[in-house]
Amino acid sequence: MAVVTIVLILSIGLFTPVRSRLSFQVEKLKNRLYYLSNPPGKEVFVPVGGAQETVTLPAPAETLVIMPVEPTEPVVPTMDLTTVVAASTATIMPTATVTPLPTETMVPLPPTFNLTGVKYEDQHGVWNYCAPTNLSMALTYWGWDGDRIKAGKWLKPMDKDKNVMFYEMEQFVSQNTGLRSIVRRGGTPTLLKRLIVSGFPVLIEKGAFMQEVNGNLSWMGHYNLMTGYDDASQEWIVQDSYYQANFRIKYEKIDLEWRSFNYEFMVVYPGDREAELYSILGPYTNEQWTKENAFKMADEQVASAKDAESYFYAYFNRGSAQVDLNDFYGAAQSYDMAYQFYAELEQAIRPYRIIWYQTGPYYAYYYSGRYQDLINLADIAIASTNEPFLEESYYWRAKANQALGSFKLVEEDVNNCLNVHPGFIPCEALKAELGI
Repeated sequence: MAVVTIVLILSIGLFTPVRSRLSFQVEKLKNRLYYLSNPPGKEVFVPVGGAQETVTLPAPAETLVIMPVEPTEPVVPTMDLTTVVAASTATIMPTATVTPLPTETMVPLPPTFNLTGVKYEDQHGVWNYCAPTNLSMALTYWGWDGDRIKAGKWLKPMDKDKNVMFYEMEQFVSQNTGLRSIVRRGGTPTLLKRLIVSGFPVLIEKGAFMQEVNGNLSWMGHYNLMTGYDDASQEWIVQDSYYQANFRIKYEKIDLEWRSFNYEFMVVYPGDREAELYSILGPYTNEQWTKENAFKMADEQVASAKDAESYFYAYFNRGSAQVDLNDFYGAAQSYDMAYQFYAELEQAIRPYRIIWYQTGPYYAYYYSGRYQDLINLADIAIASTNEPFLEESYYWRAKANQALGSFKLVEEDVNNCLNVHPGFIPCEALKAELGI
């Protein structure tokens, strides 16, 4: 009888969801032990600066889809890299003047509003399912009959992939749902409210301090599906996959958290409502205007920054906006400034994961010829976790080593990249280019 009982217990553990839960807890313990001996925020990236001599400067792969602004030919620098940038007075001007937002003529917003019709899901019990869960919720509002697992299997071929970016979510929507989507930076609270009141839930990406596997609070990227607001209590109503449905967050807190992604947002919608959506978005439908406006907002953040933390995010946002505008030399200088202030932050509040979610620094350092800086930054990112499922970091480190002629290291990183994310288009293209 005892033998039968043991066999039954083992069978349950091996062939039911119990096994998955046990595995999940074991992985959490392994991560906790790793972080105890390797504090991830301890390492600080220190830019070296200066373009480097190269073996060759390979043209970027046409199939690279990490960001939509990659140039197809060398970029002309907008300023000399040897320019010394003062700690808080550097000003890098945009290449065009931003057209101001039109005067508000729309019907006044109601003081409180909340959409219904979203099927709530949480992200728990599986690794890093924030993005698939939030996208699934946004899709269910429009009648999609899938769930987080269906979205996740497509978005995350490897379960432990650390992050899913907006561009990947856009691809999923266009290829799997019959719906459409639009992603823009530089959103505002008023725009969010107008979208929500008009029947469009909004996905935002933000940086929040949340409990990690070692039990500490740590900065990490997090998606929120915004469905309502309450002016009286100064709160947003959010379908938060980490906490609960109809979760309330103060306006001020969302503003601070959303700032770390330069107010980026995504709207999913059916094609027959595109004209209505575009009328609400106004100038945001113009991609060039959006890029210039995001730069303007980031520049204003630099001007109004008060401490090392606000300076870090302001300069980082400005660098990302400059990458979008193909000003890679200027972007590299902005990121240099950001990491200077990063080093001044207390270890507990350093957003060491930011490069997991926003790969703009890789673009900036690569296209300004600063390959060693790119490699150093990628080294720190990959070492920040005991499970470095960071395909973008492997890809960009491979590109930098390719430019420096270190082809053995290129091959290693291409293989690492494809082990992490099978079929990842940029790494597949690099593999084919090199005949690996």
